Amino acid sequence: MSSTELPSVPPTNLAPKAAPVRVSEGERLTSVGLPGITLTVRSRPAASEGLPPALYVHGLAGSSQNWSSLMAELDGVVDSEAVDLPGFGDSPPPDDGDYSVSGHARAVIRYLDASGRGPVHLFGNSLGGAVSTRVAAQRPDLVRTLTLVSPALPELRIQRSAVPTALIGVPGVAPLFTRLTRDWTAEQRVRGSMALCYGDPSRVSPEAFRYAVEELERRMQLPYFWDALARSARGIVDAYTLGGQHSLWRQAARVLAPTLLVYGGRDRLVGFRMAQKAARTFRDARLLTLPEAGHVAMMEYPRAVATGFRELLTEVERAGSGSAAVPLSVSESASQGS
Repeated sequence: MSSTELPSVPPTNLAPKAAPVRVSEGERLTSVGLPGITLTVRSRPAASEGLPPALYVHGLAGSSQNWSSLMAELDGVVDSEAVDLPGFGDSPPPDDGDYSVSGHARAVIRYLDASGRGPVHLFGNSLGGAVSTRVAAQRPDLVRTLTLVSPALPELRIQRSAVPTALIGVPGVAPLFTRLTRDWTAEQRVRGSMALCYGDPSRVSPEAFRYAVEELERRMQLPYFWDALARSARGIVDAYTLGGQHSLWRQAARVLAPTLLVYGGRDRLVGFRMAQKAARTFRDARLLTLPEAGHVAMMEYPRAVATGFRELLTEVERAGSGSAAVPLSVSESASQGS
């Protein structure tokens, strides 16, 4: 594994004349070269030595930046790194063009094997939740605990509001959508995305909105932007149809790591009704429900998600020391401080 710290702007061969990549205070971006892929990793300096490692995996059309607020909340608790999946954020496409859930999972596994940071506290949102589920099932040695925020696990009845996202994965739809929306501004696209992903878009600060617009403008200049999005969307749809040992639900049932499931009551992409099924399927699961949250609870309510993770970590540490474990109760409502 080779790694270099990135400058504040992306490499010119990837995004000429692009806006700077956003790096929040206390964060740094590192480019990591691995066989077949190059990954960008966002990290925060560990508050102290000896903290357990954590790795965060974003969702469809997202990036490592989606985890910045939660990473800051967990300063002093874990040593945080968040990865840009191949083709997203500041990571270039994979050499083999594989954007399937399994392909993304292999990228995460490859990074963990090369970095030697495992076992980690693994976090995943949406597509990243499906990817992290597959990683935890296939490589239990790499995962200490699993925290899933609105994971993209198969649903028989997909919400109507989620259908357009799924259709992006249909061959030919992405180019058509590009043509039909060529006059849309970045601001319009970001507002539409936030309306879909947030329980209450008004919680987004003007600064965060401005940065989101700049990031979208930068990424839409990349020649592979729509291809990575469409193929990853297709990868989710394909994963929904897989049966046998490759079924995501069957793999969820094989996960050994203590698992925290976080679902938002206003999620328009992953059905809130799936929370109970997930809690029954994962072997060692705790459920945190946030009634006012949407699809990205770690961005809307990072403090509540961090509190849930701390409780999970306390329980796991007590169990490991032989002390009586204090179970993390299923929460139908939780403190939602931001």
